[in-house]
Amino acid sequence: MIIQSTRKIKQYFDGTAERLSNGNLIFRFAVNGTLFAAPLRTGGKKMKLHEAIRQRRSIRSFIDKTIPKEVLTRVLNAGRLAPSAVNLQPWRFIVIREPVTKMELVECTRGGKHTHLGMGDVILVACGNEKECYQRQGNYMKTFAIDVAIALEQMILAATAEGLGTCWIGAFDEEKVKTLLDIPDPWRVVAMTPLGYPDESPPDRGRKSLDEIVCYERWEAY
Repeated sequence: MIIQSTRKIKQYFDGTAERLSNGNLIFRFAVNGTLFAAPLRTGGKKMKLHEAIRQRRSIRSFIDKTIPKEVLTRVLNAGRLAPSAVNLQPWRFIVIREPVTKMELVECTRGGKHTHLGMGDVILVACGNEKECYQRQGNYMKTFAIDVAIALEQMILAATAEGLGTCWIGAFDEEKVKTLLDIPDPWRVVAMTPLGYPDESPPDRGRKSLDEIVCYERWEAY
């Protein structure tokens, strides 16, 4: 049984809500002298999935605030849980917090112009192994970039749900990044993103309608 709120159950039972060491809430109550404990579902501050998808924005300005360890761990874990071809999980994620390294990574972006990469508390560098991935996607490509992209997007949505901002960066010199971070072959740098608390709230830039992007049963030209 999952209790939706203490208000509802207190209509019938006397009891107390208690937060466990793992952060979950339970409601302890007694019925005819027998003690019970049930998980308590609260509204909380976290977004639901579809809300996070709608509210995600590319953030290019951040406040100076450290991401708590437990929040960063939840974001990283969202990537760990991502699906991959044949479950090979050909990814590695490098967490960068050292200010000098962050600025050096900015210099690895195209023209050194993507300064927002270094403005968050963290830079995530997402890497894929081109040898230890499925090699025959559609009989024409390797899957490392797809697998890493799925995992990184799950992190980005988890970050949004945690009140954090990100900005997918693909304009960089891979060889410079690999040299800076000592990334060996056959690992490839797929993408990078800043991660931090936003200092801006960009407007929705709009998306194509479903009618423009979805066909049914066969390809249709529009």
